Amino acid sequence: MNAPVTPQRVAVLGAGAWGTALALHISRNGHPVCLWAHHAEHAEAMNAERHNPRFLPEIRFPDKLTASGDLAEAMAEADIVLVVVPSHAFRATLAAIRPLLKPTQWLAWATKGLELETQKLLHQVAAEELGETVVPTVVSGPTFAREVARGLPGAITVASTSADHAERIAEILHNEHFRAYTASDVIGVELGGALKNVLAIAAGIADGLGFGANTRAALITRGLHELMRLGLALGGRAETFMGLAGLGDLILTCTDNQSRNRRFGIGVGQGRDRDEVLAEIGEVVEGLKSARAAHALAVSHGIDMPIAEQVYRVLYENEDPHDAVRDLLDREVKPESV
Repeated sequence: MNAPVTPQRVAVLGAGAWGTALALHISRNGHPVCLWAHHAEHAEAMNAERHNPRFLPEIRFPDKLTASGDLAEAMAEADIVLVVVPSHAFRATLAAIRPLLKPTQWLAWATKGLELETQKLLHQVAAEELGETVVPTVVSGPTFAREVARGLPGAITVASTSADHAERIAEILHNEHFRAYTASDVIGVELGGALKNVLAIAAGIADGLGFGANTRAALITRGLHELMRLGLALGGRAETFMGLAGLGDLILTCTDNQSRNRRFGIGVGQGRDRDEVLAEIGEVVEGLKSARAAHALAVSHGIDMPIAEQVYRVLYENEDPHDAVRDLLDREVKPESV
């Protein structure tokens, strides 16, 4: 059996579904957690009602989990700071914590996505906001928030340029029904978490158009090939894309309707109004922004990513989804390995 882990005081920054699920999970592992919410009234409601009324309202907070709308208060006593905000808020959040972050505090993030304006990976944003000495440590993998919050079995990857950092963050996540693996390929893990959302929109569009399981399997397989092509060009490793943060997360988000990105794609494929679909989902659809950033990244590096390109055209150039499928099928015959 593993030796007992010394309790760590953890600040989870971001009270959306994923941040709440991680806060619940970590606190059940015996670690005191303060969950920071951007709006003070949200934090007050969570403390009063002992659950998150906006996200995962059916899951009661353990005694070790409290909430705060004050960033300084949330971080003051923390040993570990875990950032779980949407990708569009990542830079601003790091800028806000910069004067509060102590040298003794360990930083990690479970945010997935690319920075839209710059197409930068999140560890690059972290280096710019917090300095080159920041140790990139990212949490990613095939995990739906509600299942983690319910305590269902699963697995995740913690990648860092420091083995010590990866192990310390993995320790607060790991338990008898949830495995936390460590890795060193930060680039691969970050790209896997960002691009799978774009491909999940593609899978959703195909299902919304009424296509079947054959189409979905082809999109997942060829989408993985695109992910690897870009990832290897940027310095990621092939084995990462075949692991939890690559193929595992891709399969999950492309095949289950708990995926916000897949549900959004289904709505687009059905011809529904996009704003209506987004309002119905009620949470951030990361793939919507990532599609634009991924397209720009692929173009700037000269990487052929036909599925991601068609998702971009449908979302940003108003291409009809049927035409996008036709364009994909009209591509020339080539070896599968290309």
